[in-house]
Amino acid sequence: MRGVTLATYQKFLGRKATKDELRRISDGELEAIYRSYYWEPAACGRMPSGVDLVVFDMAVNAGVRRAVRILQESVACAADGIVGPQTLAAVAKQDPLHLIRQYSDGRRAFYQGLGAYVTFGRGWLRRVDEVEAEAIKGAKK
Repeated sequence: MRGVTLATYQKFLGRKATKDELRRISDGELEAIYRSYYWEPAACGRMPSGVDLVVFDMAVNAGVRRAVRILQESVACAADGIVGPQTLAAVAKQDPLHLIRQYSDGRRAFYQGLGAYVTFGRGWLRRVDEVEAEAIKGAKK
């Protein structure tokens, strides 16, 4: 369902929903959910181009707090999972291409530490590689 769980969709709608409704989620609903539940809470709009993409993708895939903690670890900040002035200042000091690579390595390490890695690891790592490549392209523009 493009990263949206049934619980998130129900929260967005403010009512119970079925899996069938979620399968038919509109592009407008998806965009609104991405923006309000992932992009804004992870402060992606305040990050350099490319860095915003890797953090956003991880937020959708593993939750905002996990995505932010990996970012904070990548820039040597206290990893509390909340983007604040210290995190943003540390991000601003980094070379975006280096940070994209560092962050992607953090994602790989996270996935490799999961019990389900044996089953889903190849797909997870392929996703990291694809998003990293796209982010690097975006950072070079």
